Amino acid sequence: MDERPFESLNVIPFVDIMLVLFTIVLTTANFIVTGRIPMSLPQASRAPIEKHQDKTIELNANGDIYFDGEIFAQDMFESRLRALPPETTFLVRADRTLAFQKFIDVADILKRLNFTKVAVQTQSVSK
Repeated sequence: MDERPFESLNVIPFVDIMLVLFTIVLTTANFIVTGRIPMSLPQASRAPIEKHQDKTIELNANGDIYFDGEIFAQDMFESRLRALPPETTFLVRADRTLAFQKFIDVADILKRLNFTKVAVQTQSVSK
């Protein structure tokens, strides 16, 4: 075997790669410094906010079900909900000492009747 030492090293491809990487770094450095990509968003007029009245379901500590202020037994409550359209929105308020199963029973009725717009009201904890 005839081994010869390297007489020259072609650095042009290495320089080309380094220039491309340097260009990428300089291009993205602007986005990193500002923290966001500058963008001009389209404008639109403000639409009036649609106010809708949620149906309120309240569960007290005794497990009584109040629907819009009226007390209902569980079977009467379910028959009352059947008359409402599926896009009706509900706000569920439950006492913190209520047995969890009672809350799940009400949630299960809403799920069986295909109501999907349900919110649970809570109180924020002050620290």
